[in-house]
Amino acid sequence: MQRLDIAIAGCGPAGLATALLLHRDGHRVTLFERFDAPRPVGSGLMIQPTGFAVLKQLGLADALLDRGARVDRLHGEAGSSRRVVLDVRYRTLGRSAGFGIGIHRATLFGLLHDAAIAETINVETGCPVTGSEPSSGGRRRLLLENGRRIGPFDLIVDALGTRTPLAPRCGRELAYGALWSALDWPAGGELDQTALEQRYRRASVMVGVLPIGRLPSSTRKQAAFFWSLRADRFDSWRSAGLDAWKADVLELWPATWPLLAQIVSPDQLTFARYAHRTLRSPAEAGMLHIGDAWHSASPQLGQGANMALLDAYALALALRVARDVPSALAHAVAMRRRHVTLYKGLTALFTPVYQSDSRLLPIVRDRLVGPLSKLWPATKIQAAMVSGLVGNPLGPLNL
Repeated sequence: MQRLDIAIAGCGPAGLATALLLHRDGHRVTLFERFDAPRPVGSGLMIQPTGFAVLKQLGLADALLDRGARVDRLHGEAGSSRRVVLDVRYRTLGRSAGFGIGIHRATLFGLLHDAAIAETINVETGCPVTGSEPSSGGRRRLLLENGRRIGPFDLIVDALGTRTPLAPRCGRELAYGALWSALDWPAGGELDQTALEQRYRRASVMVGVLPIGRLPSSTRKQAAFFWSLRADRFDSWRSAGLDAWKADVLELWPATWPLLAQIVSPDQLTFARYAHRTLRSPAEAGMLHIGDAWHSASPQLGQGANMALLDAYALALALRVARDVPSALAHAVAMRRRHVTLYKGLTALFTPVYQSDSRLLPIVRDRLVGPLSKLWPATKIQAAMVSGLVGNPLGPLNL
């Protein structure tokens, strides 16, 4: 396709990956960021084999492996009984699936941002986006908070996340969110440096520890610590104080004490809220919504960033082969729609099993599903779900 003027709203991993892919294909790319300086938001995440395939295409695989933490399995136990209800091992998928990579969001952001700066991709900071408007010839303008109009552009890519102002509101907020913190990995102890570990009390309480490697400016290994919490109970949690909360955590999982000891203020914990939403039409005249701006869900399966990377790659691939922008957007959506629909269904199905007020679901999970999940072919199905490989999302992208 001819060289295009492309605006990318949002300077997170999805926006940065899209900018790198499209810039390398010869398009004129400008990133628009609301903050005065681009910065990451959040604590830890897992790069699955799906997202890793895209980062490998970007030439970032070695740096990711160097700074992240290899995760070979996911392990979950229920209550004081220590009954194993989740035991997912990547090796059941064979060598091609490999492993997951736990990484701090700041580290992933730094890898992508440094690559964008090295390639002199233009980043416009201090530009809060409030909307867009169509222009002549199928082009589109960005609208900014101060009344400025930028453009027109041949294409706007919306990578602004779940609460994007560029798309209509849809979906629903989830009752449960999570408290997150990035902490130093404790020396010794019982925590497994190659696993995402979780402990559950019914479906209403979940505590987890994910190894996330090291920050760009440090050699110390880190852990992402998280605790599920209903959004309407957040104020009560703060009022009760840290000591009461720590006692609750330790009752469920004593081995987390070396992490809890590092938390001396509630300000060290960030409360994240989640939503289930999917746009019916992610593509419109001169604009494509990708990542959480198109489809967002509970992070239970850890697919948000990985699916956004696949969306970015699908757009780049479509622009290489399509005759015009509308055809490219339709092709990009077609390559991703089945995978998005599949994971929309899976997250809707499994989120209540781990984050809800249900009393029946955790009983079924602990006494029936947990034991059965240790048997073949359930072991392979679980690993395919967690890795993001259900539905063969890499096939249509030739990855």
